[in-house]
Amino acid sequence: MTETQGLIAGMLMLFGLVVYTFWPENSFANQHEKTRLEFLLERKDQLYENLRDLNFEYRAGKYPEDDFHAQRAQLEAETAQLLAEIEHLQQA
Repeated sequence: MTETQGLIAGMLMLFGLVVYTFWPENSFANQHEKTRLEFLLERKDQLYENLRDLNFEYRAGKYPEDDFHAQRAQLEAETAQLLAEIEHLQQA
């Protein structure tokens, strides 16, 4: 193989790698658009997990009692509001 042929082969390989690496995927077109109810149900799971984590960290001694109660009250209020909206959407 001559030097020119090697250079051409290298350029073709480089071009192929660049195209392969940066070729746009059409997977975003196949994504499912979430409904408000699906979003709220996911958020409910997140809030429950946050409450579990908060209780665990409080028992481990990472939170002062005042901060724990304030944070817990905030999470519980947000969860109650979210559950009310979920119930309203499920009844509709």
